[in-house]
Amino acid sequence: MSEQTPYLWKDKKHHLWFPLSFTTYYIEDERLMIKEGFLSTTLEETLLYRIVDLTFRQSLAGKLFGTGDIILKTKVDSTPEITLKNIKKPMEVRRLLSQAIEESRQTRNVVGKEFYGGPSHEHMDADDDGLCDIDNKPL
Repeated sequence: MSEQTPYLWKDKKHHLWFPLSFTTYYIEDERLMIKEGFLSTTLEETLLYRIVDLTFRQSLAGKLFGTGDIILKTKVDSTPEITLKNIKKPMEVRRLLSQAIEESRQTRNVVGKEFYGGPSHEHMDADDDGLCDIDNKPL
């Protein structure tokens, strides 16, 4: 018996209101997955806690057909911006993503300084003596 992984969310890229695409988006295990292709398949994975900004975009056609884009800014060197194109119910998905991102950060104890340029431990201890060179406290 095969056990299917429950997805927090799953959708395909739509053309107008038809999900006629070989691009599938889904969230599982605190990861955003993007699967693209028919003959050759690519699977891109981004940890939710690494997403730092969400932008919602909807054209007039998107308003008429109930689709839109969500642009994600990530703290990842390989793909700093990900666009979930023409997904259905984009405002609901944006809210769901925002909540899942916050829950993932809380689960992993991730704080803002790790994303927004706060000093890291390796930069705070330049002489490797185990003391923070900024205020001489142990790391």
